[in-house]
Amino acid sequence: MIPSPCNKICTLNSANVCIGCGRTREEIGSWSQLADPQKSRVAERAKARLDSMGGPKAPVKTKT
Repeated sequence: MIPSPCNKICTLNSANVCIGCGRTREEIGSWSQLADPQKSRVAERAKARLDSMGGPKAPVKTKT
């Protein structure tokens, strides 16, 4: 079983990529239906995206 790369930051950037785990909106939505080999590939792509973004980011909080 491949664990989810989610780290509970759960904020999408303008490209619909989570700034916490690096997965796309589509990858997040389909995660529970994927087989382990597919999850492994998604996790590898997500890590590469995060690395290219400089690592996980905390969401920016705005005052209301």
